[in-house]
Amino acid sequence: MKEENPSLIGIVARRIIAFSLLAMVLQIGVVFADYWFDDYKLSILMLQQETATFSRAITRHDGRLTYRPGHDLQERYRVRPGDEGAIYVRVRTGSGSVLFSNCATECAEHFLPLSVDVPSFWKRVIKPGKPFSIAGGQSFDRNGMPVLVELAIIKDPNGFMYDALLHEMFDSMIVPMTLMFCLVIGATIWSIRSALKPVAMAVRAADAIDPRDSGARLPAARMPQEIERLVSAVNRLLARLGDLIQSQKLFSSSIAHEIRTPVAIAKMELSRIADPRARNAERDLDALTHILEQLTSLARADAVDPSAYRRASLSDIGAAVAEATAPFVFDQGKSIEFIDHGTAPVTVIPGLVENMLRNLIENAVKHNPAGTAIIVTCGPGPQVTVEDNGRGLVDLPEHNEDLGYVKRSGQLGLGLKIVHRIAELHKAKIAIDTARDRGTKITIVFTASE
Repeated sequence: MKEENPSLIGIVARRIIAFSLLAMVLQIGVVFADYWFDDYKLSILMLQQETATFSRAITRHDGRLTYRPGHDLQERYRVRPGDEGAIYVRVRTGSGSVLFSNCATECAEHFLPLSVDVPSFWKRVIKPGKPFSIAGGQSFDRNGMPVLVELAIIKDPNGFMYDALLHEMFDSMIVPMTLMFCLVIGATIWSIRSALKPVAMAVRAADAIDPRDSGARLPAARMPQEIERLVSAVNRLLARLGDLIQSQKLFSSSIAHEIRTPVAIAKMELSRIADPRARNAERDLDALTHILEQLTSLARADAVDPSAYRRASLSDIGAAVAEATAPFVFDQGKSIEFIDHGTAPVTVIPGLVENMLRNLIENAVKHNPAGTAIIVTCGPGPQVTVEDNGRGLVDLPEHNEDLGYVKRSGQLGLGLKIVHRIAELHKAKIAIDTARDRGTKITIVFTASE
C-alpha cells in the first residue's frame, strides 16, 4: 500500500510544535537557573507564597479576628518525626495580639518583637545556603484590620523552596507560553489554509479539465507567487502535451488515409490474378483495411470538438446502424434484429455513437460462426445493447499500459478500444456479459439529457 504524502499543514504544525516546545524548555531552564542561583530572590518568593497560604485560615468572626486552620494546612506545616529542621509560625494583629503561635523562645529568637508596628514585609537569613534557613513575615488586611503572618523555616524540612519554584514556573511561564503556543499554532494553521485555498481551487479545476479541450488551463489568479510559478509551469506543460497529442492524432489519421489508396490499388490488381495465393493476399489486405479504418475511427474519437455534441435519440441511431449493417451481416451468414423499447433523449455526438455500435456489430459478425443471431436493443431508458448467441468472447482483449488493448492471441483489440474511448467521451458505462458458447451481451448506459 502506497504511503500518503504528508500535508503542508501537518509539516508546518509539527515543526512549530517542536520548535515551540524547545523554546519553552529553554525558557523554563533560563528562568529556573535565574531563581536557583539567586537565593535572595528565591527565598523572598518562598516566604511570600507560604505566608499567603497560611493567611487563608485567618477570618473575622463576630468582629474578632480568629485563626482556624484546616487539616490540609496543618499537615502542610507539620514537621514529621525524624526530619531535620523546623517550622515556626506566629500570627499576630497590628496591636500585638497573638492569634496563633507554635513556638515560645524560638518565636522571640526569630520573629520581630510584638511591640514593633506591623511592616508590609520583612526577611532575614538565619543561615546562608540551601536548604534555606530564613525567617520573615508579610502583612495582610482582613476587613480593615492588619494581620502579620511570620514564618521561620530551618533547613526547609517540607521542601517549600521547590514548591515556590514550581509554582512560579507554572504561573509565570508554562500557562502563558501554552496559551501563546496554542494561539501561534491556530493562527499558523488558519494562515496556511487561507493561503492554500487557491491551490484547492486549482486542484478542482484540474480534476474538471475536459480531455477533449486542448486549450484547458489551470487558473493562476490569486495564487501566492511561489505556487503561481508552479501553476504556470503546469500550464506550459499542458500546452506542450496538447500540441504533441494533436500531432499524434493528425499523424494517425493522415497515415491511415495515405495507406488506404495503395491498398485499394493492390486489391484491384490482385483481383485480376486467378491464383489461390492471390485470394489469401486479398484477405490479408481486407484485414489491413479494417485496421486502418479502426485507426481512423480512433483518431476521429480523440479529436472531438466539444461543440459537436447535440441532443439525439438512441433509438434513431440504433435503427439506422442496424439497417446500414444488415447487408454485411447477412452476407456473412448471420442475422440481425432491431428492438426498440423507447429511449430518453441523450446529448451525444451521433457519428461516434454510430461508429461504436458498428464496431460492436462487426465484432459479433467477425468472431462468431455462421447462423449467429445478433440483436440490437435500444432502451428502456438511455441505453443500447448489442447481443449475440455465438461462442462468447474467448479472446477478450486485456488492457496494456504501453499497447492499449491487446488480445491473448497478440492482435490489437482496436474495436473494443474504440468502443471504450467513445463511451468515455460520453461518460457512459459499459457492461460486458459473456460466457463460452453462450454468447455475449454488451450494454452501454448513457446519461439522459436534462
